[in-house]
Amino acid sequence: MLAAPCVFRPAEAGITCRSCQPGNKWRGQELPLTFSLSGPVPGLQGQVWGNGVWTGMRRQLPCAAGSAECALDRPDYARKPRSTDNLRAPGGDGEERKVARVKTSSQFTARNAAGTQGPSRDSDGDEVRFPGVAGRRVPRSSDLRWSGEERRGSGTRQDEPKLNSSTFALTGDSSHNQAMVHWSGQNSSVILMLTKLFDFNLNSVTESSLWRSTDYGATYQKLNDKVGAKTILSYLYVSPNNKRKIMLLTDPEVESSLLISSDEGATYQKYRLNFYILSLLFHPEQEDWILAYSHDQKLYSSVEFGRRWQLVHERVAPNRFYWSKMGLDKEPGLIHLETSISEGQALYVTCKLQNCTDANKGKPFPGYIDPSSLVVQDEYVFVQVSTAGKPVYYVSAKRDVFTPMKLPKYTLPKELHVISTDENRVVAAVQEWNQNETYNLYVSDTSGVFYTLALENVVSSMGLEGNVMVDLYEVAGIKGMFLANKKTDNQVKTYITYNRGRDWRLLQAPSKDLRGNSIHCVLPYCSLHLHLHVSANPYTSGNIASRESAPGIIVASGSIGSELTSGNVSVFITSDAGNAWRQIFDEEYAVLYLDQGGALVAIRHTPLPIRHLWLSFDEGRQWNKYSFTSTPLFVDGVLGEPGEETLIMTIFGHVSHRSEWQLVKIDFRSIFNRRCTEVDYQTWHLHDQGEPCLMGVKRIYRKLKPTSRCVMGKMYSVSMTSGSCDCTEADFECDYGYERRTDGRCNPAFWFHPASVSRSCTTGMTFLNSTGYRKVVSNNCTAGVIAEYTARRQQCPAQAPRGLHLVTSEASLTATVGTNVTFLVFLEEGDGARTSITVDFGDGHALTYSNVSSMEDGIKHIYKSVGIYRVSAVAENSLGSETTMLYLHVTCQLEHIHLSAPFVALKNKEVNLTAVLWPSQVGTVTYIWWIGNNTEPAITLEGSVACTFSKEGINTVTVQVSAGNSILQDRKTIAVHEFFRSHLLAFSSNLDEHNPDVPEWRLDVSRVIKTSMIQATGIREDQLLVSVLPGLPTAAEVFLLLDKLITEGRPEKSSAHLDQLSEVLLNTLNQNLVQFTLRPGVQVTVYAAHLSAAPLVDTSENHSGSAMLMLLSVVVAGLAVFVVYKFKSCVKNQSQ
Repeated sequence: MLAAPCVFRPAEAGITCRSCQPGNKWRGQELPLTFSLSGPVPGLQGQVWGNGVWTGMRRQLPCAAGSAECALDRPDYARKPRSTDNLRAPGGDGEERKVARVKTSSQFTARNAAGTQGPSRDSDGDEVRFPGVAGRRVPRSSDLRWSGEERRGSGTRQDEPKLNSSTFALTGDSSHNQAMVHWSGQNSSVILMLTKLFDFNLNSVTESSLWRSTDYGATYQKLNDKVGAKTILSYLYVSPNNKRKIMLLTDPEVESSLLISSDEGATYQKYRLNFYILSLLFHPEQEDWILAYSHDQKLYSSVEFGRRWQLVHERVAPNRFYWSKMGLDKEPGLIHLETSISEGQALYVTCKLQNCTDANKGKPFPGYIDPSSLVVQDEYVFVQVSTAGKPVYYVSAKRDVFTPMKLPKYTLPKELHVISTDENRVVAAVQEWNQNETYNLYVSDTSGVFYTLALENVVSSMGLEGNVMVDLYEVAGIKGMFLANKKTDNQVKTYITYNRGRDWRLLQAPSKDLRGNSIHCVLPYCSLHLHLHVSANPYTSGNIASRESAPGIIVASGSIGSELTSGNVSVFITSDAGNAWRQIFDEEYAVLYLDQGGALVAIRHTPLPIRHLWLSFDEGRQWNKYSFTSTPLFVDGVLGEPGEETLIMTIFGHVSHRSEWQLVKIDFRSIFNRRCTEVDYQTWHLHDQGEPCLMGVKRIYRKLKPTSRCVMGKMYSVSMTSGSCDCTEADFECDYGYERRTDGRCNPAFWFHPASVSRSCTTGMTFLNSTGYRKVVSNNCTAGVIAEYTARRQQCPAQAPRGLHLVTSEASLTATVGTNVTFLVFLEEGDGARTSITVDFGDGHALTYSNVSSMEDGIKHIYKSVGIYRVSAVAENSLGSETTMLYLHVTCQLEHIHLSAPFVALKNKEVNLTAVLWPSQVGTVTYIWWIGNNTEPAITLEGSVACTFSKEGINTVTVQVSAGNSILQDRKTIAVHEFFRSHLLAFSSNLDEHNPDVPEWRLDVSRVIKTSMIQATGIREDQLLVSVLPGLPTAAEVFLLLDKLITEGRPEKSSAHLDQLSEVLLNTLNQNLVQFTLRPGVQVTVYAAHLSAAPLVDTSENHSGSAMLMLLSVVVAGLAVFVVYKFKSCVKNQSQ
């Protein structure tokens, strides 16, 4: 179902649904409610509907309970909110309603030129005096002007007509800033109200009161003692199938409990919970079946109206669980849900209500889907799968197999939102690659697969909660009628359609204004434009309203001119479904439908207190002014009894910012003197500018005469007769792949090949060969040109396979060794029943299938080795063949890496760096090397590089290894010197018993060895470096460095100095004088190893006698299974 605006949240994935406000199509007397504080109620059946008629004095965008964004959206209102929340009444599907309670900073007093305070006037023009405030009267300002109708109907208080009303104050709740209301309806006089104090600093409810009325809101009884004096209530829910069943939630910060009533809130029973409820989803038919979503992403179920709960599933995506639909799903207790697998991956599964085990789970879609993309709506199921960043949208109709949705080829959507699935077709809002603030509307065939363009550049805006709102409104009571705001040449204009988007036109402006002056407005340069916002808050009115019970009557605010403007807004009405419009107010009013549309009630949008409302009995032609209270009231919202067929209404408000909630019950029955009879009704022919055939039929409605002032009552129902029309070209829209040209004909798009045949077409069978047209869904025309425009059934021709596709079910080009990989094969064209498919997995295994249908569940295969495999599929029949392939990277998880590098290196001499992996074979690996002070890394496909350092000092080397979805790294420091000597060290065998062979242990022991050597030899600290090597037996290397003050940079002195240091060190080691205590009782002796590492000094002429260290290769037993890759030279000139 559609609404204005359709609201949907941009999620990680692009598919959304029914978070758009469902206009007035199915229940013209009700509008949807905002969702609970902790999260929206998910799903189709969880769409929350109001129990009563409502509107409000303040236009308000959707806001979370307790959020500061719940403020008036009128920029000319100077406001200082006392509290900013909205009041909810429990919805038909179990959620409650809220209404905003916002005060203005200038609403109590006004200042004159002398600065004294004086009384202000209410918005009806009456003087308002407050206790303790003295001063002279303040004239009404220009922004508080009356409309022309108000001026004509004004009078003194003594002679003005009054309505039968009573006022009740919720004593003791003056500090409460939230209220939730439920009116049972169904001939019930019971109203429940939950008021509470929401602390914005604590972000929780700190006080609450529960009130109950049994006389249509004339009086209320406080029920705190029945639910527990210390119990703090947070939410109120009602069973959508039995309004007598009430559920109250306590504030989880204090206790987590449910209070349940089965007698319309008269008595309650408390039940403890072991989880926090974020949202509830009631079954559309079973009154005791409920799904509850918890704060830790767990889904629970109850078949006893919350008295007992059972865990259904964990890791469930928020707002992505749905009840089954009778006639489509096999079982009534089936649950559709999306469960999170990992970041970026989710699964669509079905579960039995009380038995959701692995054995009983269904997986309707074979593979992973994008997170937050599952939508189950009416007979359609939608999911999204992204491949290489490109989304592919799939649809299943009537729970059949999933098929990719086919938009026009070059649509290239950035976002796709499912708006409507009623009448056996899908309406989708698509933001294309070249759009930023607008969306294109597309409509499907009955399968939900093939889409054609309905309207371009529909206006969108961002709501306060980050939700996208599209200006599209479905008129209640008139099938196929929509209004939309479209941006054309940077101007927003309102368009109307009577045939589900096949044709659109501008609105003809009224011929006269409110005062009877002529309006010169000529199409297409000037027209009427409407604001199409439906309030998400059930107590604040939107900009447009229509009702099923009053077909043809639409009330909306808007402007006249070349484009839609936000200034100089007036209120307009049409009685003939948009053909002719009249201006009824020259400023904004909230207009309510009373007695099923037999009368209209108007209340002015104003931040000032009021005590009047306006009534019209002739579809808005004349308005009469009535007072509903003797004391002016700041109006927060209005609630009418469910169904709009009764004549009782409650206005919520307050007399000052410190006062309690004031509930004014208004009984309109006193202004009617009789019930309507047959003579009070007339017939009305629906038409579009004189054309009576709309959607293939002529429709005649039975409506109340504008001159009749009578009560239609609860038994009234809309009566409509229809007669079929002959089909004309206007009853057909362009089929998929066709576009409407300037001459009105549908011709193939440049990318479409009309001769192509569906892949399901089998030789010997028949198919529908498109004429380029398809009848508009729900169009009931007959005969006429139907034969010319309807697709013709023809024999399926024999043809070679075309459009063969091979993908993995996860839409990924990687897989893990040893796990199942599911391949999916699709054939766009060809005789699938007579086309064989051979799949070669690239590892020596292949399978052949006799036809395409035998592979619908996918082909599973397990790879036993890491590698890159060429997977191919060949489709072949007697007329030809086609081949496709993909390259699959089979990997395993990289667990650990080790960077092998020398502890000390010679200046200007090549150093080899090696990254060692565990396990050694993990698939395709990329190495990223960060060497020294280089700002750009070296990237290689090999695990070794050779580098040179041009300056002395300490250099850091980092290697990052990317394998699959994981990146690991290791880092080493290398000391670069021009001259040094090194010696290998060995240790007493008892050290091996305490060597865990981890880097941290080696660093600590290296420091201990160095300290022991300094103490035993007297060599300075800056002339010694010690590095314990990986592996067993434990070994180490000691480096002797020059004292440059002694050598003066001369090679011969350097060599002699290093010889002297080496002699001192080796003598000390040979005498077993270097020892250290590892732990009490463990004394370790350090020896000089007998094996020389390599020639340490190169005294050839080419190197001027400079010493050069050759790479010391230490092969450790524990690393023997590692693969050492070939060296790749990557000489780097380091600079400091």
